[in-house]
Amino acid sequence: MHIHAVTPIHVDADELARRQARYDALCPPGLHLELHDIGPEAPRALDTADEVRESERLVVAALRAAPPGYDVLLPDCVLDPGVDQLQGELPVVGILRLSLGWQVLTGRPTGAVARNKAIADELAGKVAAYGWSGWFTGVRVLDLDVHAIADTQRWNDAVGAALESLEQDGAAAVINGCSAVDVPAGDVRVVDPTALALRVLAAGS
Repeated sequence: MHIHAVTPIHVDADELARRQARYDALCPPGLHLELHDIGPEAPRALDTADEVRESERLVVAALRAAPPGYDVLLPDCVLDPGVDQLQGELPVVGILRLSLGWQVLTGRPTGAVARNKAIADELAGKVAAYGWSGWFTGVRVLDLDVHAIADTQRWNDAVGAALESLEQDGAAAVINGCSAVDVPAGDVRVVDPTALALRVLAAGS
């Protein structure tokens, strides 16, 4: 399966290479993903609701402009920008839909963490739109800047601090609310949504 993916924010060459290497490591046999930067006109971070909406608009345009030859199109974002809009028009899948959908199918009440309030609000809204609110225990905001995405230790320290309250709310699993962050090693409670989504795609292919 050949996947065309696009970032939700404009990233520099080093960050694009880091994300591509992460996909290369996570893709199961039979999957090949090519990640493309969305372009310099896009937001550099998703820090406000307006930036989330602008990112979604540009992701939709970028996926519609994808060259032929790909089996699947994928936004490189746990917020699934444009997935609902493009379903039925293009072979598009979403990281949140695949990863949280698996938790729902296996009967695991699931929470999430998100970098900031704008992302948390959008993530919760997508969960509601998918009809899975009954399985969702809520989102904890980590209050991190965009640079924390590439800083695994800082991100995971913040996630660790949020886990106890998520468990108290009934979460058996926690979606790590960013597509480009490695989860804490050995902590089975924290779901890497990208890794899980790729495994589900591979199983389905």
